[in-house]
Amino acid sequence: MHDAPSPSELIASVKRFIDEAAAPQLTGHAAFHARVASNVLATLLRELEQRPTAEHGEAERLRKILSATADATVGEMNRDLCERIRDGRMDAATPGLFQHLKTTTIDQLSIDQPNYSGLEAARSRLG
Repeated sequence: MHDAPSPSELIASVKRFIDEAAAPQLTGHAAFHARVASNVLATLLRELEQRPTAEHGEAERLRKILSATADATVGEMNRDLCERIRDGRMDAATPGLFQHLKTTTIDQLSIDQPNYSGLEAARSRLG
């Protein structure tokens, strides 16, 4: 049994320290850098929390669209997808492709830019 703090808990603790103790004491350029550091840590937390599910969904969609084998990696399947789009074997009319690209983009934005103004509207139209 591991009783040590998880990576998420460690990152959250550092972020909390920056936000609650360090940043309020800073001004100017140092305060800006503290906000940047806090934002980086928030992104890392979202990566740890959301990436596994997002990547699993991406892999499942890619396997279906590409008829890929179960052992194909997301990277391999994305390279294959890019090649098929580039050479015209797949396009917006390919069943499932547009939905996959939209879902993958929304998942990425949810991690990188969760406050993006159009994200909630895009999520509501995803279905």
